[in-house]
Amino acid sequence: MTKSKLPRTQRKAMFNAPLHRKRKMISSHLSDELIKKYNVRSMPVIKGDIVKVNRGDIGIKGKEAEVVKVYTKSMKVALEGVNIAKADASEVARKIHPSNLIIVKLNLTDQKRKDKLEKLSGGVVE
Repeated sequence: MTKSKLPRTQRKAMFNAPLHRKRKMISSHLSDELIKKYNVRSMPVIKGDIVKVNRGDIGIKGKEAEVVKVYTKSMKVALEGVNIAKADASEVARKIHPSNLIIVKLNLTDQKRKDKLEKLSGGVVE
């Protein structure tokens, strides 16, 4: 990112980063079982992962849901069933920062992601 230790410079670099770097920043920790299984602490969140909300309001904290959409530009994630009611009574997906999530089940349909996990864990990923 940047060599600076200043928080304002760190934030500026994060928000002005190109999208291919922001994609890596949209990472969440894995659950304890997945950390032991794959020997990896965190992974970028993708559509199809099942995550648990670790922090947030009373209505969503502790809820497990599937990732429906990843917003790379705003660095947030939308979950299935976690909605907000608008003033006109319509519902939209609530955007949650990935640092407040824990990945419970990985979506391994992407071959590159599977290969990366095999490389890091040193074994075969099923």
